[in-house]
Amino acid sequence: MRQTGAVSAEAAQANSAGNAAMKAGDAASAANHFARATALAPDAFDFRLNHAIALSAAGRAADALREMEPVEAAGMASAVYCSTRGTVSRALGDMAAAALWYDRALALEPHRPRALHGRARTAFERGEADALTRFDRALAVNPGDPDLWLGKAQAMDAAGDAAGARALMEQVAEQLPGWTEGLRFLAQLRLAAGEDDFAAHFARAALRVPGDPAVPIEWARVLSGHDRDEEAAEVMARASAAFPDDAQLRLLHASYLGAAGHDEAAEALFAALALESETRFMQEGRHALRRGELDRAERVLARALTLDPRMIAAWALRDLGWRLSGDPRHEWLHGQEGLIRIVPLPDAETVLPPALRVLDALHDASPFPLGQSLRGGTQTRGILFHRQEPELAALRDAITASVEDYRCQLPPADPAHPLLSRRDAGWQLAGSWSVRLANGGDYHAPHLHPEGVVSSALYLVLPGDLGTGDDRAGWIELGRPAPDLRLDLPPITALEPRVGHLALFPSTLYHGTRAFARGRRMTVAFDVT
Repeated sequence: MRQTGAVSAEAAQANSAGNAAMKAGDAASAANHFARATALAPDAFDFRLNHAIALSAAGRAADALREMEPVEAAGMASAVYCSTRGTVSRALGDMAAAALWYDRALALEPHRPRALHGRARTAFERGEADALTRFDRALAVNPGDPDLWLGKAQAMDAAGDAAGARALMEQVAEQLPGWTEGLRFLAQLRLAAGEDDFAAHFARAALRVPGDPAVPIEWARVLSGHDRDEEAAEVMARASAAFPDDAQLRLLHASYLGAAGHDEAAEALFAALALESETRFMQEGRHALRRGELDRAERVLARALTLDPRMIAAWALRDLGWRLSGDPRHEWLHGQEGLIRIVPLPDAETVLPPALRVLDALHDASPFPLGQSLRGGTQTRGILFHRQEPELAALRDAITASVEDYRCQLPPADPAHPLLSRRDAGWQLAGSWSVRLANGGDYHAPHLHPEGVVSSALYLVLPGDLGTGDDRAGWIELGRPAPDLRLDLPPITALEPRVGHLALFPSTLYHGTRAFARGRRMTVAFDVT
């Protein structure tokens, strides 16, 4: 243990308790124990590093970074410190820093498994040319890690070897039939190959691991993501029969039944469901809206938001009920001036052309995505602004400036409002991607981005026959409900896209696009968190 001076028995005991909690998989408890050890022995480097590792594992990357920065000078000589710093930087979306710290770790310890794995993942996410080679290096040290095989398959697919990626993932699925991440990526590869029955391999997996409900849960999620709610409900019916004491499976069964139009069967399941969670109340609110039971919808959605005041889907559904009932709170939620805006991108004439060339190349090698709102077209892989191209960095910086302009012109802060309650908090971009639609029929179905507070679309290319007036072909619609809700509500507004401008609006608004007849439409989208 590296430290300056002796540590007390109490500090050592707290550190040991943290180690035991980490081995048990309880990172949150481990972080508490390590925090106590660090407080009792603030100069103990290893205690502080253990605390940072536990914070990172608990999803508290920003706290982990604050813990690590004061001992950076000493950490430069530690492969564990450098590797952990890389993991923390990657979790915070600073991919350049992640690459730097992983490289430092590997310079100290070339065969360190976690650093090799993290560096390979970082190379793939940044679009580095040697990502596949890096996965092979990591696999040479740790061939039993399935996530490395998944990463290798993803890198193969991105490099144009879809057949090789599929063969590899079929082997992984055969060896690990209960590993849902691998099953999901295999479904993506089969979808990209044009197979109608792209999720068929889930059936074999479910038979091979009959005691694992995670497989049918993911199977149904994949099906529902492509408007196959009837099939998803059938999968959940079998799973519920196999696990009769699992209330979560019955909730999913009820949800998919309702989406497929079997309202009475869904009602019977909801009525018998002994489960109280924000997800249950949100899904029951969705079901109540389909049935036209507006008072019930308001009641259960309010309960969902009591449990999770920031639940984007519950706010969006509640707003639909308010619109249907004429409740003035709709205007408070979405009608205030400044919440929905089209804003110009700074230096668009300089920033867009080089970014467009990079994005076109990415789209040429991108598939139709699994489980997204697209109905046609392509979507770039991964998080767009994690890539290393300077053209995309310049685009990100310009977007950040536009988002800041939008934030500054919002209505005053309001602690009860899902967006305005965070008006003055630190904002950052998350989940960035690009979509390219083309040649008639391609569109976005109405959907939500439940992880953000503000959603967006930056217009880079628009079809020449973009609609005008009542036509509105290619426009973005805000507030039209998702099709499975079967509600006769028009959008609250439709925005005419303009090249070099961003549409910015609360994430609590359903949004989609209208189809267009000819030409191309390319956007960059992101969420603000």
